[in-house]
Amino acid sequence: MKNDSKGGKVIIIDMVMKDEKKGDDESLQTQLFFDMLMMVLLAGKERNKNEWAKLIFSAGFSDYKITPILGVRSLIEIYP
Repeated sequence: MKNDSKGGKVIIIDMVMKDEKKGDDESLQTQLFFDMLMMVLLAGKERNKNEWAKLIFSAGFSDYKITPILGVRSLIEIYP
């Protein structure tokens, strides 16, 4: 994406950790397992919706949209 162009977007498919404790226990366990895996192997972590928003806005983007798809994965659309 060019800095001076209008339109376009960045597409990310990743897990978005859920904050609430209710819901499917198996999905929550899977999310927590991947969070531990990221911390141990890659020195990273899975993010919740608020952490994604903070990262997106601090990178200079103006808006985003998160759509849950494919089980625990989500489609994250980031707009300039």
